[in-house]
Amino acid sequence: MKVLIVGCYGQVGSELMALASSYGVKAVGFDHDTLDITDKASVQACMAREQPDVLINAAAYTAVDKAESDKANAFAVNATAVGYLAAACASQGIPLVHISTDYVFDGSKLGAYIETDTIAPLGVYGASKLAGEEAVRAFCDEHYILRTSWVFSAHGNNFVKTMLRLGQERDTLGVVADQYGKPTSAREIASTIYAMLASDKQAWGTYHIAQPEVTSWHGFATVIFEEAAKQGVKLKVTTVNALTTADYPTPAKRPANSELNCNLLETTFATNIKPWRESLADAIGALNHD
Repeated sequence: MKVLIVGCYGQVGSELMALASSYGVKAVGFDHDTLDITDKASVQACMAREQPDVLINAAAYTAVDKAESDKANAFAVNATAVGYLAAACASQGIPLVHISTDYVFDGSKLGAYIETDTIAPLGVYGASKLAGEEAVRAFCDEHYILRTSWVFSAHGNNFVKTMLRLGQERDTLGVVADQYGKPTSAREIASTIYAMLASDKQAWGTYHIAQPEVTSWHGFATVIFEEAAKQGVKLKVTTVNALTTADYPTPAKRPANSELNCNLLETTFATNIKPWRESLADAIGALNHD
């Protein structure tokens, strides 16, 4: 199977590239320097040249706060470009795997969100990702849309790497404690995608992928520092104070509850998603040996 991966240097894209051979996949990766997905002609030319069996879109405009003042670019990457990718897949008769986000929900639900819950993004980023989902559904029948949350890895920019950096610089930190979700490793997302593609089921549609155990950002930070200390990372931080969302204002409003229910994915594809604590230990180990 030949897979074309867009956004190959991002968190999920990097893991898709790294894991491809172990799943017997030939992966061809493109980033924004080698393929401008906001250029329809470039997308069509690339797809015609590469002739992949599957396209995985791991590219996204993910600067949540910046998006509030940069709406045009957020929608260009997260919505318009996705439509170009979906249309190209449909014209070649191949499936599209598209990664979406918990930010399509407003976070007001009590309990975990299922795939059919009401979507109501709070800001530009979530709205642009929702528009991307709608473009996939409109242009390409054979698709998997995977909504995920709180992605971390040893690559790119993410909460784990930020906390480790700050934990080595400061003795006291404040972290928001009234926003809840499920941290999810990019490697687990990548391996799940390959398992879905290897399955004999073609249960196209929208699924949630997030690792078990709900926590807050404050709770996540605490576990990050515990695991880092266990692995011998020298930390300066001794106190992690719990903040409220009101204590830490940001340009974009975040959903208070980002918990995703993943039962549909697990039952449809007979897969078990492992706990994020295990993946966190692996990610910190990888960073610790860089």
